[in-house]
Amino acid sequence: MRKGFLTFATVGLLATGGMAACGDNSDSTAAGGNDTKPKIGVILPDSKSSARWEGADRKFLEEAFKAAGVDYDIQNAQGDKNAFQTIADQMITNGVTALMIVNLDSGTGKAVLDKAKSQGVATIDYDRLTLGGSAQYYVSFDNEAVGKLQGEGLVKCLTDKGVKNPAIAYLNGSPTDNNATLFKNGYDSVLKPKFDSKDYTKVADDSVPDWDNTQAATIFEQQLTKAGGKIDGVLAANDGLGNAVISVLKKNKLNGKVPVTGQDATPQGLQNILAGDQCMTVYKAIKEEAKAAADLAIALAKGDKKETGQTVTDPEGGRDVAAVLLTPKAIYKENVSDVIADGFVTKDEVCAGEYAKLCADAGIN
Repeated sequence: MRKGFLTFATVGLLATGGMAACGDNSDSTAAGGNDTKPKIGVILPDSKSSARWEGADRKFLEEAFKAAGVDYDIQNAQGDKNAFQTIADQMITNGVTALMIVNLDSGTGKAVLDKAKSQGVATIDYDRLTLGGSAQYYVSFDNEAVGKLQGEGLVKCLTDKGVKNPAIAYLNGSPTDNNATLFKNGYDSVLKPKFDSKDYTKVADDSVPDWDNTQAATIFEQQLTKAGGKIDGVLAANDGLGNAVISVLKKNKLNGKVPVTGQDATPQGLQNILAGDQCMTVYKAIKEEAKAAADLAIALAKGDKKETGQTVTDPEGGRDVAAVLLTPKAIYKENVSDVIADGFVTKDEVCAGEYAKLCADAGIN
């Protein structure tokens, strides 16, 4: 797979809603024109793979749509591909003028996007690029940069522990999620040179279907058994997978001894970091992502075409997609407070019960 990103530029104007309009309402992005009431449909993927979809994305998208006074319909497919397509059909029938999706896989996503396009509905891929799809815009983070932060984080934590010639296991995201490929491209760029030089040894490299945390625990247990209990670091692609790894490490009294990465800065992931069971996570300011996507969707729903100043390459469709790419941030124990200060999670969520003292020790007041 080719590298996913062709260009990278700042997104300040778009993230704050200050995009420049092209003023061409004849394009298919101008689904509603000026005589159709703007209405935005959003399909989220599930609530099982990550707490972010219902806990953050829905909330922030709703806030942005309500503030703009536009009609909207946000639904969650709960991991069901048939439900995903049914929801999309209902939204198109009910007159959405812009449709934003987080695909479950590229095949389902493409079918939905192509149908929306055929009905003159403007389309946005949110967070995940639909390979071979027809979305007019893509809003996400620089996902190779996310993976690079994870790789660098694992190296930092192993170095801090003084581990020599570590044995590393990969627990990758879903093979049907293009983001998982991009994350891996990112952490491979950091870790592969170490494998090639024999400084590190890769002992396992498995993907987790549908980002399923239960399957992740089973897969990691198998990895640990196959490696004879000798795994020194785990590149887990998000906090849910990381927590699955930690649950297995706890059973084997290895938690805290084996650095584990994550992503999404979930309350559970941050608690694991404070407890010393997780090495780091990657914080993606989802409020900014949702705001950028909502601003774009609102404009499209009203019939405006926008310039973003960025593109990504769809390697299957062989096309460049106008994009908004935001910048991720690495989170370690010493800066967990940054995620709380940003309003992404609350102190009450992270510092409840047994974590109250850990929060105090980390300077979270």
